[in-house]
Amino acid sequence: MSDSLHAQAAGKAAAFADELVAFRRDLHMHPELGREEFRTTGLIRERLVRAGLRPRLLPGTGLVCDIRPDRASPGDRTDEGLIAFRGDIDALPVDDVKEVPYRSTVPGRAHACGHDVHTSIVLGTALVLAEFAREGLLPRPVRLIFQPAEEKLPGGALDVIKAGGLAGVSEIHAIHCDPKVEVGRVGLRSGAITSACDRVVITLTGAGGHTARPHRTTDLVTALAKLAAELPSAFSRRIDPRSGASLVWGRIESGSAPNVIPQYGELEGTLRCLDLEAWRQAPDLMHELVDVIASTYGAKWELEHHRGVPPVVNDPDAVAAMRTIATGVLGASAVEGTEQSLGGEDFSWFLERVPGELTRLGVRPVGDPVYDLHQGQFDVDERAIGIGVELFAGLALRPFR
Repeated sequence: MSDSLHAQAAGKAAAFADELVAFRRDLHMHPELGREEFRTTGLIRERLVRAGLRPRLLPGTGLVCDIRPDRASPGDRTDEGLIAFRGDIDALPVDDVKEVPYRSTVPGRAHACGHDVHTSIVLGTALVLAEFAREGLLPRPVRLIFQPAEEKLPGGALDVIKAGGLAGVSEIHAIHCDPKVEVGRVGLRSGAITSACDRVVITLTGAGGHTARPHRTTDLVTALAKLAAELPSAFSRRIDPRSGASLVWGRIESGSAPNVIPQYGELEGTLRCLDLEAWRQAPDLMHELVDVIASTYGAKWELEHHRGVPPVVNDPDAVAAMRTIATGVLGASAVEGTEQSLGGEDFSWFLERVPGELTRLGVRPVGDPVYDLHQGQFDVDERAIGIGVELFAGLALRPFR
């Protein structure tokens, strides 16, 4: 992107800064859960229409909006070089405990993951690029994706894909708030940046009985305990340790009395994995290992492996493009590497089909303590919104062809 376009993009982003902060605060006060984001969808649509754009509503909630360069022929609708930007629009089922004027007005609901910021950034990108298009300065077509239900596995990205929202896209980018990083900085990483995340439920059944005679029963509690202790260890020895696979239990349940061996028990947890191929192999391997351990105790078993999301695997070329833009916007010293996370993110479904990348955006006010994502205290330095708009606008405005 030329210095002239860079300066123009910064100026246009600054002109919308107050409006975008107000928009973000409105979303923050009125959070909506996944596939219930009707008010949010309506607000986004109304603002895009006022900007002269033609958004397309997705089935249910969410929308997409294309911006195309001025062409010599009005009928030229080519998608060559189509670049997309994703903003997730849903909130979380947690209480907002901050003492701020824009605190959530909905009990048990909060934008505690920064999706209100992501949405405002993509909206601001649309407003800025719409002006560039009217001025004949937009070099390539752009798609803005306002995606529902990121927090609901397997994720609203699949809704967007099913509705054709990724059709024609050749490159896609997303930003995610990072409360560990101060505002004015970004974190980049090639390859896997977030983890696959699946839900695993194991059910054991067998003949119960008296704890005085375990040899005449299926000692279900012991079998369940062995699965809880041994399955993660055995799994880790049968899969490449470089895959970052982690099987952790969150619930174990069986029995109701100290002297009764129960007939039923459940074990539930999550499988996380940073390697795409290992993630694909995991279900068959887990079935094999559960069978070996449960059969030792004569227990009948059932394994439910609920696929969540694959890992987000950033394309090196897309990361390099973001690095160039971020260096121009923020300076080389503000662009840093970032760690891998075992959290799940459904942007991965897009990256299975189209090259792209997810950037971590610094949002922590300088000197403030770190409040992690998904906590009711989470908040951001709203200067990050304008930075995100400049980054996305810069990617769209860089030379094409």
